[in-house]
Amino acid sequence: MTDVFITADNIFSPLGMSSAENFAQLKISVSGVKRHDDSKMSEQPFYASLFDKQDAPLNDDTKNKFTKFETLLIASISDGLQNSGVNASDNKTILIISSTKGNIGLLESGTHSKELNKRIALTTSAKLVADHFHFVNQPIVISNACISGVLAIITGMRMIQSGQCENAVIAGADVISKFILSGFQSFQAISDGVCKPFDATRTGINLGEGAGTVILSSKKKYSCGIKVSGGSISNDANHISGPSRTGGPLAAAITKALKNTDLSPSAIDLISAHGTATIYNDEMEANAITLANMQSTPVNSLKGYYGHTLGAAGVIESIVSIHSMKEDIILPTLGFQNIGVTKPINICNSLYKTSVKNCLKTASGFGGCNAAVIFSKQ
Repeated sequence: MTDVFITADNIFSPLGMSSAENFAQLKISVSGVKRHDDSKMSEQPFYASLFDKQDAPLNDDTKNKFTKFETLLIASISDGLQNSGVNASDNKTILIISSTKGNIGLLESGTHSKELNKRIALTTSAKLVADHFHFVNQPIVISNACISGVLAIITGMRMIQSGQCENAVIAGADVISKFILSGFQSFQAISDGVCKPFDATRTGINLGEGAGTVILSSKKKYSCGIKVSGGSISNDANHISGPSRTGGPLAAAITKALKNTDLSPSAIDLISAHGTATIYNDEMEANAITLANMQSTPVNSLKGYYGHTLGAAGVIESIVSIHSMKEDIILPTLGFQNIGVTKPINICNSLYKTSVKNCLKTASGFGGCNAAVIFSKQ
């Protein structure tokens, strides 16, 4: 089986414009989640990780051509490519974009028309971004609820392993709009403060916006020392918005990902969980981790730092895991104090150094989708 190496990455978020800036902030427990009083977004105050309005990752001429969503993608991809050695215009390089909502916020300011429908389409954004970097292959869009980012990485891994390409540029992004916030408010899923994943007093999620880029290659000379060693997906077939109560389908994805890598559960040193801080998601994940016989493995959630960045979450959180592996550091789960799930898994609540050779990243989303991907040191 062809090895798939991580060559470079970028996180563009309210915590910083590079992966290094973001990781430095995480190590001192800085959160991007803050209280916002914005009547254009919500009648009630809400907690989220949002960019300041004056943030401008590109110049004004470029911003006039692209939306905020596309601007974030371009800023993140630019930094990732610059540090990768990979050529976007190589016919053996593919662009894969993950997002749940893309430009859906344009519905709030535009008049409904065929032109608006086309502008909102994720395929339109993907083509604009691909053309900006002179990718020669048609870009692929992954939009499968909140597993989109992890699924995009698995897709890139499989395309390289099957010989369809040699390099894959995986970029995920989402921006928060009134449309998105009101949807989660209608589920009564928004926390009344900074979220507390897996904690007994958790009350729901925070939303967040940002972008992440991770570049994969079959060429070892581009490797940063970490590879994507396996991955799998599954579906609960249970409910459109509620996760499986047993955790069985996510456990199946984890087990199959382990089988892809010939690793035992005990070989995993860190689980980067989805950890949304909702009652049902955290309970389901704890069940799944226990069913996969990994209840002693250190687990963290990054939602207290970034909020839930939707289609970008799987990419951003995978990158953080990769940097945790590089530095042999496990980050705490911000906001966690007391276990609030019935299966007592090993939630990290302080930063500490330890050997991290293999990391499991999980994700779950509406529609019952689940994904698991494993990163390993070479």
